[in-house]
Amino acid sequence: MKNKKKRRPIRFRLASLALIAAASACFHPRPPTVDAIELVESVPVETGLDNADLRNTADVWCEMIRSARETIEMGQFYYAHRPGETLDRVILELAAAARRGVPIRCLADSRMSATYPILLDALRHMPGVSVRLIDFAALAGGTHHAKYIIVDGETVFIGSPNFDWRSLTHIHELGLRIRDRRLAAVYRRIFEMDWRLAGGQSRESVLGELAAKVEPAFEVSSKRYGRVSLQPTASPMSLIPDPSLWDETRIGRLLSEARREICLQFLSYSPVGRDSSPYVALDGALRRAAGRGVRVRLLVADWQKGTPAERALKDLAAVPNIEVRFSVIPEWSGGYIPYARVEHCKFVLVDGGKFWLGTSNGEKSYFHDSRNLGLIVDSAPMAQRLRRVFYKSWDGGTAEAVDPARTYSPRRHGEE
Repeated sequence: MKNKKKRRPIRFRLASLALIAAASACFHPRPPTVDAIELVESVPVETGLDNADLRNTADVWCEMIRSARETIEMGQFYYAHRPGETLDRVILELAAAARRGVPIRCLADSRMSATYPILLDALRHMPGVSVRLIDFAALAGGTHHAKYIIVDGETVFIGSPNFDWRSLTHIHELGLRIRDRRLAAVYRRIFEMDWRLAGGQSRESVLGELAAKVEPAFEVSSKRYGRVSLQPTASPMSLIPDPSLWDETRIGRLLSEARREICLQFLSYSPVGRDSSPYVALDGALRRAAGRGVRVRLLVADWQKGTPAERALKDLAAVPNIEVRFSVIPEWSGGYIPYARVEHCKFVLVDGGKFWLGTSNGEKSYFHDSRNLGLIVDSAPMAQRLRRVFYKSWDGGTAEAVDPARTYSPRRHGEE
């Protein structure tokens, strides 16, 4: 029998990455000038969902981190790494940034850190990197579910991908990379609130020091899309600098403007809260839109098959002018991967002209109890590009219409 090669501890492997990064850091020039805003994707391997004109998340993350000269701030739900995967490249860039003197702050949800402690522990031991855990359950009853990166107080990445190796190669994700100091300042203020809360400062003092009125919209000029208007959004209302930023209100207003078509995609959707209370903010808006003749199409992950939300999806699918489909991503040929092979995108698109894209699913807890961020984009060219992404999934041959008369079996997606 051949001797099995002993695997080195992950801290040693990440330290090796840091040494490689240090040796190569001086060969990293600033990246070329990038557009003010771009739509970014991650696509599960062995699917036809890739869009050649959209850059991949890993490439954008690496470019952002490589460009950092002042600060890197990361607000993430959790940090999960498996050696040999695409996320290695991103970790190497973080190590290189830290070695060239860029301070890095990493924030994570405290409960999820217990599930995925290894990478966070390695980051803690990386010189120049600070890690804090935030207990959002104690603060608001939910989780720190946001997923974003801010570089040099200027460039922001926000969207559905978690800082997870699976998000880069086995999950369909969508995000936005924006370069604008005014917009970055809004998200940076929220990061600072959470960083201080995670450090033990009281919510009263944090809100007192960091609450501030935010401009209703910011305009950027894109080489690809022209003039683009941006409205930042956030949740929960009880812990944001300006209550006018609240995701739920701004998404509701967006839905009320629809006159022809609404396309929505979430991992999960439910008109019933986890406390069993009705949640009609989104559901009611969709039904009202359908009632005035708007065509509504909702795409959710097949992880909702066999769950309590299934009945609500069937009820919604029975409403005239509303169609609901389950998105189905086949398993990988290399074997089953838990919490993967799914469409995880989160957006609401109206009339092919405006959209919200963020980190929340279509459920009450994400807007009322948890930290989430989003962005409303007013740009017909950009909205039309997102619309083509939506219909690639909707019409791609793997989405299944929700049948009110059918009984569905749950799809396995967790640990074996």
